[in-house]
Amino acid sequence: MLLIPAIDLKDGMCVRLKQGDMNDSTTFGEDPAAMARRWVTAGARRLHLVDLNGAFAGKPVNESAIKAILAEVGDEIPVQLGGGIRDLDTIERYLDDGLSYIIIGTAAVKNPGFLRDACSAFGGHIIVGLDAKDGKVATDGWSKLTGHEVVDLAKKFEDYGVEGVIYTDIGRDGMLSGINIEATVKLAQALTIPVIASGGLSNIADIERLCAVEFEGIDGVICGRAIYSGDLDFAVAQARADILNGGL
Repeated sequence: MLLIPAIDLKDGMCVRLKQGDMNDSTTFGEDPAAMARRWVTAGARRLHLVDLNGAFAGKPVNESAIKAILAEVGDEIPVQLGGGIRDLDTIERYLDDGLSYIIIGTAAVKNPGFLRDACSAFGGHIIVGLDAKDGKVATDGWSKLTGHEVVDLAKKFEDYGVEGVIYTDIGRDGMLSGINIEATVKLAQALTIPVIASGGLSNIADIERLCAVEFEGIDGVICGRAIYSGDLDFAVAQARADILNGGL
């Protein structure tokens, strides 16, 4: 089970939102590169970046902060990014900068042809992000709820050739209310590609519950507010996950 620290970027700073609300943010650091180094030093084996401004603007906004993170740790561990990625040129530029994975969310739902083209052009580097509430997919920085069922869309995107799916329960994100294990397992069981859990991680018990169902195809979990607030010690949690899954 891979624990993946999230670095959410808003106006060049590291923040956490509650349920995706840009007006309800807490700043945890003003130096994204230093934050990235902190998590790598703590034992992170992958980082998850989100350009929050970009997600709402529909285009990259925090590119300078992203480049600073890549300059700091990009040669050491894979780094993935989502938020505001709407065209192939942006994907190519980010991959050239050193990102390992590009996460396509809203654009995948609104323009499936773009996702298909991205998988064709950049095979091995594309992850789809599906954000949902009560099983329905949300778009546009979680501001719009669609009629699409998560499992149906994920299976369609799997056929396109995406590397994996990040599944976020937006009703829980930033709330420290616990991962939606049942919904995450249901999705993983429907797919052959890996699923990464996200939204609501609160404590070591969540990690243990996820490790217990890793065999279903859940390869990792995004760690957000809990590791910033101190509710979860990242290094201890990753070590515990490694033990539960037989070590590295």
